[in-house]
Amino acid sequence: MSPTTGSEHRSPHVLTPSSDESLTIEWAGGKGKNLHTLTASGFQVPRWSIIGLDVFAEFCRDSGLDERLARLLADGWESNPGQVAAEAARLIEAAPLDDHLTDAIGLAYGLAGGGAVAVRSSGAQEDGARHSFAGQFDSFLNIRGLGEVIAHVRRCWASAFSERSLRYRARHRLPPDAGGVAVIVQRMVAAERSGVLFTADPTTGRTDRQVVSAVHGLGEGLVSGAVDADTVVLDATTGEALTTVIGDQLERYDAGSGPGCQVSAVTGEDRAALSLTAADLARLHEAGVRATALLGAPQDIEWAIAEGALWILQSRPITAPAPVAGPTAEPEGELRIWDNSNIIESFSGVVSPLTYSFAADTYAKVYDSYARALGVRGERLREVQEWTPHLLGHVHGRVYYNLLHWYRMVRLAPLYPLNRRVLEKSLGVAESISDEVADTLHPFTPRPGVRGQVARLARTVIFATRFLTIRKSVETFHRDFYRAYAVFNNVDYDALPGDETYRRFRRLQRELIEKWGPMQTLDATILLSVGLLALLTRRWLPEAPEWFTWAAAAPGEAVESAEPVWALLELAAQARADTDILRLLERTPDAEAHRALRDAGHTRFLAAVDAYIADYGYRSPDELKLEVPDLHENPAGLFALLRDTLPDTADGGTPDRGGDADAYLDEQLRGPRRLLYERVRGKARAALADRERLRFCRTRAFGAAKRMLRALGRDLARAGAIDAWDDVFLLRLEEIRGAYEGMIAHTELRDLVVLRRRQQAADASLHAPARFTTRGAPYWSGNLERAGWTGGPAARSGARELSGVPCCPGVAEGPAVVTDFPRDIGGGILLAYRTDPGWVTALSSAAALVIERGSPLTHVAVVARELGIPTVVQVKGATTEIRTGALLRVDGAAGTVTVLADPPPDTPAADPDSPRTETQ
Repeated sequence: MSPTTGSEHRSPHVLTPSSDESLTIEWAGGKGKNLHTLTASGFQVPRWSIIGLDVFAEFCRDSGLDERLARLLADGWESNPGQVAAEAARLIEAAPLDDHLTDAIGLAYGLAGGGAVAVRSSGAQEDGARHSFAGQFDSFLNIRGLGEVIAHVRRCWASAFSERSLRYRARHRLPPDAGGVAVIVQRMVAAERSGVLFTADPTTGRTDRQVVSAVHGLGEGLVSGAVDADTVVLDATTGEALTTVIGDQLERYDAGSGPGCQVSAVTGEDRAALSLTAADLARLHEAGVRATALLGAPQDIEWAIAEGALWILQSRPITAPAPVAGPTAEPEGELRIWDNSNIIESFSGVVSPLTYSFAADTYAKVYDSYARALGVRGERLREVQEWTPHLLGHVHGRVYYNLLHWYRMVRLAPLYPLNRRVLEKSLGVAESISDEVADTLHPFTPRPGVRGQVARLARTVIFATRFLTIRKSVETFHRDFYRAYAVFNNVDYDALPGDETYRRFRRLQRELIEKWGPMQTLDATILLSVGLLALLTRRWLPEAPEWFTWAAAAPGEAVESAEPVWALLELAAQARADTDILRLLERTPDAEAHRALRDAGHTRFLAAVDAYIADYGYRSPDELKLEVPDLHENPAGLFALLRDTLPDTADGGTPDRGGDADAYLDEQLRGPRRLLYERVRGKARAALADRERLRFCRTRAFGAAKRMLRALGRDLARAGAIDAWDDVFLLRLEEIRGAYEGMIAHTELRDLVVLRRRQQAADASLHAPARFTTRGAPYWSGNLERAGWTGGPAARSGARELSGVPCCPGVAEGPAVVTDFPRDIGGGILLAYRTDPGWVTALSSAAALVIERGSPLTHVAVVARELGIPTVVQVKGATTEIRTGALLRVDGAAGTVTVLADPPPDTPAADPDSPRTETQ
């Protein structure tokens, strides 16, 4: 059989670039037709062939599938699309495939060049004028061998009747008959970089913008949402880069030895720089302009760069809203304030559905338990349970505080007017809510009269008791936690049956997480004690510098969160004492260092490294994001931090910032006032130290849950419910629970994964505001458009001095290191948009710390005070105005950051011309 020509209408159609255009229009499906047009117009497209729509039609006719599918898709398919989809897939998988159709698929595979290919669906109605069917059909990468190609062609055919496709048809009132699916067989490109080009803004429909998203390796990392892509917004006319955001690309996806992809770490050098050159952007802009003109509409183009060549993999019309014509009226409905202050420390950037749903479920359980611990019962508890599941929001993949609920939570404890002000300080929110709004917020409907007064008094007594005994409660919790944690952590979950791992996960939730509620009294204790300390400072020490209160409240004992820093310094000292180890670490790539130490026989030092990972392996950047591997899984990050710590920068000890506060107090405050002040101060210091201990418990609890959920992902992949184990991160916790509890068909999960991948890819290209309000349903009525989700980042103002909140006194000068990741500090001044507890190990090599978001109670800020590192937080525009290499002067007492000199022209920037704020 040969490729068809105009006279070969009786044979199954295998189409190639040389096929007549009329045949392509008739038999290639929407995606295939576009591919033919692009190739004929001179675009560089990987070698391809198309198994025509008639091949599927003949397959159905000859195997008797026609009648069986017709019966299956009779009336009633809309009510149970999951069951219909599963049965259709089973029928297509089991139906016999005639030899001449097998030969047609073999011919298509050969015409595409054989070897590794992508197998992509091309629906008959896909990319149509009225309905795009975007994301409704399946594609598969790195398929090798005729047998695997045939199997994946069947899967493409079956995707015409997938649950998501059927739901799409039901939603648009279309008949269930898909009109068939053609299949593209396309040579795989060994992509060095790849991504998506939108030739108009996909969120607003603006045609004066192009949006480029790029990752290292294959585009699967971008489409799956596993990799935080680089994003560049271009002027559609000139190609000028208007905004540039460097994503935190921890991993890259490349073709493996079998179907799918293999994952490897991205080097620090590649992560710090934009993955695209100016020449790459110019070629992409030109290709976008040409494709839009050729295909007559803005395009969603998948591309790859390999060996210097730009390859266009496929193109489809953008499914996007029409441009907003003008301002819309403010919608009616419930007011919500969304703010990512402080929560960005734990959940930065785009967060997987599994991470968000696990976090939201955890917060709900903890604060429900907290209310119970304060004696809330009956109808009032049921009212509390209406809002505790919604303490967090998940807006276009980002996690936000649903802020008004947090004021409700604070009101569970007494002294609400004081506590809510301290809450705002501790969260680092940019603005306070009005007293009028604050007064309307209650955890439940207040009881009038004597009964209400008695209930409030009872709750106050319970809180006071817990407040006074909190240290003892923390000690008891700490002991019980580690006793239970030892049981959960010392298990090989991959060796257990999936349902047993699931049962243990549920036990972990009950025994480690749900018992956390009473410990939230500690957070209330911090709010109250720090609030009282700040109040006494204002009244008795009105001339005290702004940094004083935070220095006075700094824990008087070594906080547990600082332990990884000391342990890392000890590792560095051991390495410096052995020139062979020092040389090996300096010359070996991070990903190979562990093996190199073992091969070189440095068993003693390797044992110290392994002990560090055993003790602190869960404390790593983005430690609460389930999709991000920790040091147990990927120790490369430890060696990167260790290398930065190798230079001996010891300066004779750590400054005692608590001593600074003592000296000031000795000068300014004596007698009974000093005694009372010290009593309140001691409570605040002890509470903050205890909070750091509990934060380490939280890290380990999340680490144990992360291991279990990863094991469940592997179990679901083995069962065929999902294609790859890490697809589990694209599911929500309730969907995993449903799969094991019999509340959701496992056949639904694969479709959900595909849907979420596409959504995450779209979300990753958006610019997210730090704070915004909505009324009514947040995604409707133009709420998000008004909030600035489609706007670009602010331009540099050229300011030479920035101000923030003083956090730790001291003055430091040095080069700026603007980074998304705790590495490559080298004695410079660390500037970050946000930090999380995993950043503490980077402090050992930082001269000063500047954080754009966060608060003085941010974990890294607390540890920085313990280490005596000059620190300023809430420095608006820090990562917009300051570039890596600029010479800075940081005054931690005044809260100022001064640019003394711009970076040299040839200094590579970690954040070329764009703020980190826009990716959060």
